[in-house]
Order: sequence, then C-alpha cells, then structure tokens
Amino acid sequence: MPRQIYLYTKSILERVSFDAKLFCKELEKATRMLLPYELDQLREWLLSFTQEKPELRQCMVYIEK
Repeated sequence: MPRQIYLYTKSILERVSFDAKLFCKELEKATRMLLPYELDQLREWLLSFTQEKPELRQCMVYIEK
C-alpha cells in the first residue's frame, strides 16, 4: 500500500507542476503521508524533475532533511 501512495504522490506533483504554489502545497501534504524511505526517494525524484523547472525548486524546503 505505501508504494501506491508514493506513486500517487508523484502523479499529483507532475499534474500540478504548472503552478509553483499548488506544487508546494501538494509537496507539503506528501511529507505528512509518506514514510521516511519514500521521502528519500521523492527527494531524489524531485531533484531530477525540477532540473528543468527552477521555479519549483523553492518547494524543496518542505522535503529537506
């Protein structure tokens, strides 16, 4: 079940990536739902995903250690 939540979270973040404010809000929600190892995976994915979308980099503060 937790893996499904991780995949769902990635899907939502991809869909809302057009709006940095909404992206940050969804990322903040994700940090409350995911397990620690899933947060690590999400952090790695976000670094790659936001490479071409610098406006979303500001949201990384919600997932930093």
